[in-house]
Amino acid sequence: MQQLLFYLIMFYMLALSGCGYNTLQSTDEQVKASWSEVINQYQRRADLIPNLVNAVKGFAAQEKEVLLEVTNARAKVSSIQATPELIEDPEAFAKFQSAQAELSSTLARLMVVVENYPQLKSDANFRDLQAQLEGTENRITVARNRYIKSVQEYNVTVRSFPSNLTAMLFGFQVKPNFTVENEKEISVAPKVDFNVPVQAR
Repeated sequence: MQQLLFYLIMFYMLALSGCGYNTLQSTDEQVKASWSEVINQYQRRADLIPNLVNAVKGFAAQEKEVLLEVTNARAKVSSIQATPELIEDPEAFAKFQSAQAELSSTLARLMVVVENYPQLKSDANFRDLQAQLEGTENRITVARNRYIKSVQEYNVTVRSFPSNLTAMLFGFQVKPNFTVENEKEISVAPKVDFNVPVQAR
Protein backbone atom coordinates (compact mmCIF):
# COMPACT_ATOMS: atom_id res chain seq x y z
CA MET A 1 0.00 0.00 0.00
CA GLN A 2 2.78 2.39 0.94
CA GLN A 3 4.67 1.52 -2.21
CA LEU A 4 1.59 2.23 -4.33
CA LEU A 5 1.12 5.57 -2.59
CA PHE A 6 4.76 6.42 -3.26
CA TYR A 7 4.38 5.70 -6.98
CA LEU A 8 1.17 7.72 -7.15
CA ILE A 9 2.91 10.70 -5.55
CA MET A 10 5.86 10.38 -7.93
CA PHE A 11 3.50 10.17 -10.91
CA TYR A 12 1.63 13.25 -9.70
CA MET A 13 4.86 15.23 -9.30
CA LEU A 14 6.10 14.23 -12.74
CA ALA A 15 2.73 15.14 -14.26
CA LEU A 16 2.86 18.57 -12.68
CA SER A 17 6.39 19.11 -13.92
CA GLY A 18 5.41 18.07 -17.43
CA CYS A 19 2.46 20.45 -17.42
CA GLY A 20 4.53 23.49 -16.51
CA TYR A 21 3.83 23.75 -12.79
CA ASN A 22 7.49 24.27 -11.89
CA THR A 23 7.87 26.93 -14.58
CA LEU A 24 4.73 28.70 -13.40
CA GLN A 25 6.00 28.65 -9.85
CA SER A 26 9.46 29.97 -10.70
CA THR A 27 8.25 32.69 -13.08
CA ASP A 28 5.65 33.78 -10.52
CA GLU A 29 8.40 34.19 -7.94
CA GLN A 30 10.47 36.21 -10.42
CA VAL A 31 7.53 38.55 -10.99
CA LYS A 32 7.05 39.04 -7.25
CA ALA A 33 10.75 39.75 -6.73
CA SER A 34 10.94 42.25 -9.60
CA TRP A 35 7.75 43.98 -8.45
CA SER A 36 9.16 44.32 -4.95
CA GLU A 37 12.16 46.17 -6.41
CA VAL A 38 9.86 48.47 -8.42
CA ILE A 39 8.01 49.38 -5.21
CA ASN A 40 11.28 50.00 -3.35
CA GLN A 41 12.61 52.37 -6.00
CA TYR A 42 9.37 54.31 -6.31
CA GLN A 43 9.31 54.69 -2.54
CA ARG A 44 12.90 55.94 -2.61
CA ARG A 45 11.81 58.65 -5.05
CA ALA A 46 8.79 59.59 -2.95
CA ASP A 47 11.03 59.94 0.11
CA LEU A 48 13.26 62.43 -1.74
CA ILE A 49 10.44 64.75 -2.76
CA PRO A 50 9.77 66.60 0.54
CA ASN A 51 13.44 67.64 0.79
CA LEU A 52 13.48 68.54 -2.90
CA VAL A 53 10.38 70.72 -2.55
CA ASN A 54 11.82 72.44 0.52
CA ALA A 55 15.10 73.12 -1.27
CA VAL A 56 13.30 74.72 -4.21
CA LYS A 57 10.99 76.65 -1.89
CA GLY A 58 14.02 78.21 -0.21
CA PHE A 59 15.06 79.89 -3.48
CA ALA A 60 11.80 80.02 -5.44
CA ALA A 61 8.96 80.36 -2.96
CA GLN A 62 6.91 82.20 -5.58
CA GLU A 63 6.63 79.02 -7.67
CA LYS A 64 3.72 77.91 -5.52
CA GLU A 65 1.70 76.31 -8.29
CA VAL A 66 4.27 73.77 -9.46
CA LEU A 67 5.39 73.05 -5.88
CA LEU A 68 1.78 72.33 -4.94
CA GLU A 69 1.39 70.08 -7.99
CA VAL A 70 4.40 68.01 -6.94
CA THR A 71 3.22 67.80 -3.33
CA ASN A 72 -0.29 66.75 -4.37
CA ALA A 73 1.03 64.17 -6.84
CA ARG A 74 3.21 62.67 -4.13
CA ALA A 75 0.22 62.56 -1.76
CA LYS A 76 -1.79 60.73 -4.43
CA VAL A 77 0.99 58.16 -4.86
CA SER A 78 1.26 57.70 -1.10
CA SER A 79 -2.49 57.11 -0.80
CA ILE A 80 -2.17 53.95 -2.90
CA GLN A 81 -0.93 51.03 -0.85
CA ALA A 82 1.81 49.45 -2.95
CA THR A 83 1.74 45.84 -1.80
CA PRO A 84 2.82 42.57 -3.45
CA GLU A 85 -0.90 41.83 -3.94
CA LEU A 86 -1.37 44.93 -6.11
CA ILE A 87 -0.17 43.07 -9.21
CA GLU A 88 -3.03 40.61 -8.77
CA ASP A 89 -5.55 43.44 -9.38
CA PRO A 90 -5.33 45.04 -12.86
CA GLU A 91 -7.53 48.00 -11.85
CA ALA A 92 -5.44 48.80 -8.78
CA PHE A 93 -2.25 48.39 -10.82
CA ALA A 94 -3.57 50.86 -13.42
CA LYS A 95 -4.31 53.43 -10.70
CA PHE A 96 -0.82 52.96 -9.26
CA GLN A 97 0.76 53.37 -12.69
CA SER A 98 -1.31 56.50 -13.42
CA ALA A 99 -0.36 58.09 -10.09
CA GLN A 100 3.34 57.43 -10.67
CA ALA A 101 3.13 58.85 -14.20
CA GLU A 102 1.48 61.99 -12.83
CA LEU A 103 4.25 62.37 -10.27
CA SER A 104 6.90 61.97 -12.99
CA SER A 105 5.17 64.66 -15.05
CA THR A 106 5.00 67.17 -12.19
CA LEU A 107 8.65 66.53 -11.32
CA ALA A 108 9.57 67.25 -14.94
CA ARG A 109 7.74 70.59 -14.74
CA LEU A 110 9.55 71.39 -11.51
CA MET A 111 12.90 70.78 -13.20
CA VAL A 112 11.99 73.24 -15.95
CA VAL A 113 11.24 75.87 -13.30
CA VAL A 114 14.58 75.21 -11.59
CA GLU A 115 16.39 76.30 -14.75
CA ASN A 116 15.37 79.89 -14.00
CA TYR A 117 17.18 79.97 -10.63
CA PRO A 118 21.00 79.82 -10.96
CA GLN A 119 21.52 80.20 -7.21
CA LEU A 120 19.35 77.17 -6.55
CA LYS A 121 21.23 75.12 -9.16
CA SER A 122 24.54 75.95 -7.48
CA ASP A 123 23.33 75.17 -3.94
CA ALA A 124 25.27 72.19 -2.51
CA ASN A 125 22.26 70.67 -0.77
CA PHE A 126 20.17 70.89 -3.91
CA ARG A 127 22.91 69.39 -6.07
CA ASP A 128 23.12 66.45 -3.68
CA LEU A 129 19.37 65.95 -4.02
CA GLN A 130 19.79 66.23 -7.79
CA ALA A 131 22.32 63.39 -7.80
CA GLN A 132 20.10 61.23 -5.60
CA LEU A 133 17.05 61.84 -7.77
CA GLU A 134 18.93 61.09 -10.97
CA GLY A 135 20.25 57.84 -9.52
CA THR A 136 16.78 56.89 -8.31
CA GLU A 137 15.20 57.55 -11.71
CA ASN A 138 17.81 55.29 -13.30
CA ARG A 139 17.09 52.53 -10.78
CA ILE A 140 13.35 52.90 -11.39
CA THR A 141 13.91 52.38 -15.12
CA VAL A 142 16.02 49.27 -14.52
CA ALA A 143 13.49 47.85 -12.04
CA ARG A 144 10.54 48.45 -14.36
CA ASN A 145 12.33 46.85 -17.31
CA ARG A 146 13.02 43.76 -15.20
CA TYR A 147 9.38 43.65 -14.12
CA ILE A 148 8.20 43.95 -17.74
CA LYS A 149 10.38 41.04 -18.86
CA SER A 150 9.44 38.81 -15.93
CA VAL A 151 5.70 39.44 -16.44
CA GLN A 152 5.99 38.77 -20.17
CA GLU A 153 7.66 35.42 -19.49
CA TYR A 154 5.12 34.53 -16.80
CA ASN A 155 2.08 35.52 -18.90
CA VAL A 156 3.32 33.51 -21.89
CA THR A 157 3.55 30.45 -19.63
CA VAL A 158 0.06 31.05 -18.21
CA ARG A 159 -1.45 31.31 -21.70
CA SER A 160 0.48 28.47 -23.37
CA PHE A 161 -0.70 24.86 -23.63
CA PRO A 162 -0.47 22.66 -21.61
CA SER A 163 0.72 24.93 -18.79
CA ASN A 164 -2.47 26.99 -19.17
CA LEU A 165 -4.43 24.00 -17.86
CA THR A 166 -2.15 23.79 -14.84
CA ALA A 167 -2.50 27.54 -14.35
CA MET A 168 -6.30 27.23 -14.29
CA LEU A 169 -6.13 24.33 -11.86
CA PHE A 170 -3.85 26.11 -9.38
CA GLY A 171 -5.14 29.66 -9.80
CA PHE A 172 -2.24 31.23 -11.71
CA GLN A 173 -3.67 34.25 -13.54
CA VAL A 174 -2.31 36.72 -16.09
CA LYS A 175 -0.64 39.66 -14.36
CA PRO A 176 -0.87 43.32 -15.43
CA ASN A 177 2.07 45.02 -17.08
CA PHE A 178 3.04 48.60 -17.86
CA THR A 179 1.02 49.93 -20.80
CA VAL A 180 2.25 50.59 -24.31
CA GLU A 181 1.88 54.34 -23.68
CA ASN A 182 4.69 54.12 -21.14
CA GLU A 183 7.17 52.13 -23.25
CA LYS A 184 9.30 55.16 -24.17
CA GLU A 185 9.27 56.43 -20.59
CA ILE A 186 10.16 52.99 -19.25
CA SER A 187 12.99 52.27 -21.68
CA VAL A 188 14.82 55.55 -21.06
CA ALA A 189 15.35 57.08 -17.63
CA PRO A 190 14.23 60.71 -17.27
CA LYS A 191 17.12 63.18 -17.45
CA VAL A 192 17.66 65.17 -14.27
CA ASP A 193 20.21 67.70 -15.48
CA PHE A 194 20.28 71.26 -14.15
CA ASN A 195 23.44 72.22 -16.00
CA VAL A 196 21.85 72.75 -19.40
CA PRO A 197 21.50 76.50 -20.05
CA VAL A 198 18.03 77.85 -20.71
CA GLN A 199 17.61 78.95 -24.30
CA ALA A 200 16.81 82.59 -24.85
CA ARG A 201 13.25 83.29 -25.90
